[in-house]
Amino acid sequence: MRRFAIIASASANGKTTLGRALAAGLEVPFGELDALVHGPGWTETPDDELEALIGPVLELDGWVIDGTYIRKLGTRVLDAADLVVWLDQPTRVWLPRLIRRSGRRLTGRETLWNGNRETLKGLFWGRESLFGYAFAQQPIRRREWPAELANHRVVRLRSPEAVEGWLAGVLRCDACAGP
Repeated sequence: MRRFAIIASASANGKTTLGRALAAGLEVPFGELDALVHGPGWTETPDDELEALIGPVLELDGWVIDGTYIRKLGTRVLDAADLVVWLDQPTRVWLPRLIRRSGRRLTGRETLWNGNRETLKGLFWGRESLFGYAFAQQPIRRREWPAELANHRVVRLRSPEAVEGWLAGVLRCDACAGP
């Protein structure tokens, strides 16, 4: 297995952290779809441009991609993956992470993709607020994804310990396989 799609039930489940560690350990490219989708000023990349950016990556023999953007790319990322890694950790795990990460990004004026920064308004208010989105999506994804992912090879990790153990096992097996 050399192509992994990392998905999560809510924000701050650790997709990017796991994706970077997995890609580094396997020595394959890492792609964070948020960085491709969110252009300067939070403008959204048109679907055809996103397809042109991600298409060549999906043809490689190894990669780790954080996210799927099914509404923009359909199931292209999932279909190309050898394994879908679903991070489905409880709210008590991801909510404190989301609070810490958002606080760090706000107070440090951390720059995200393409010069974008998180704002209080973007985090807490409106239909597309990050916290609102996380709370709304978790139950929907837990309810709908089992059926939607039924035709894919999936590992569902429900705790930080499960994530750490799975990653260690994959990297150990890859090292054993040799060149």
